[in-house]
Amino acid sequence: MEFIVLTGLSGAGKSQAENVLEDLGYYCIDNMPVLLIPKFVEIYTQTPGKSSNVAFIIDTRGENEFDTMLTEIQHLKSSGYNCRTFFLDCETKVIINRYKETRRIHPLVTVKNISMSEAVETERRLLSGVKESADFVIDTSYLTVAQLREKISAILLSDTNKHIVVTCMSFGFKYGIAGEADLVFDVRCMPNPFYIEELKNKTGLDKEVYEYVFSFKKTTDFIQKLFDMIDYLLPLYIEEGKSQLTIAIGCTGGKHRSVAIAEALNAHLKELEINTLAVHRDIIKKTLTDK
Repeated sequence: MEFIVLTGLSGAGKSQAENVLEDLGYYCIDNMPVLLIPKFVEIYTQTPGKSSNVAFIIDTRGENEFDTMLTEIQHLKSSGYNCRTFFLDCETKVIINRYKETRRIHPLVTVKNISMSEAVETERRLLSGVKESADFVIDTSYLTVAQLREKISAILLSDTNKHIVVTCMSFGFKYGIAGEADLVFDVRCMPNPFYIEELKNKTGLDKEVYEYVFSFKKTTDFIQKLFDMIDYLLPLYIEEGKSQLTIAIGCTGGKHRSVAIAEALNAHLKELEINTLAVHRDIIKKTLTDK
């Protein structure tokens, strides 16, 4: 039996993550007072017929309980219970846009009478200790609901011998480096499809662009060396106990070269039966000046 504590920033996707956990058979409990969690676990594990995994969803409504939560989670682990913490993170600007789209208000805006951006940053400070101690931190800024589902499922269903989830992320340097990346590779030195008129408005997901990127020896040499490096590093990360790894591939606009190479790396890791998914952070950004 496993117990999961799911927390994170408001607007980062806890509701979607809760749906994933329910679909995976977890009994989800929303905002149980933290001090009651150990007693609930004790009773639940001793109740005949109760064998479902349990997820506790904790948000800012329990802001005064976060320090207590860290203590109680550690107590559960030291008592021999299988307990893991998931923390959902997200960029402030993305959270603000999500609230605007849903026409909802961040819970701290009314409680503390502050602006939306101040509310997000206040919550980020409140949760910094929880994030630092979490078993899994998932940045949802550029994940679709389907990708979030895939990532959580990959973590929970991963084989114990390959207990790591790899995200192959493409991004454009002109939009800023991928802050959540563990490894970053710059492929701006590769031939750029942007300057080919018939490829300019396509992406690395299109066959024509993909084939163009890999039609050059420098690209095929690079990808092979990249495969070799990642193949060497992954077992070391797994041995060290790392549960997730984000490999970011960057080009100028994040639409052509980085996308094609991230897709190639993702396909390679899938062949090795590694839990992996591809995320293309900037592929939908539209500008005529991307290069």
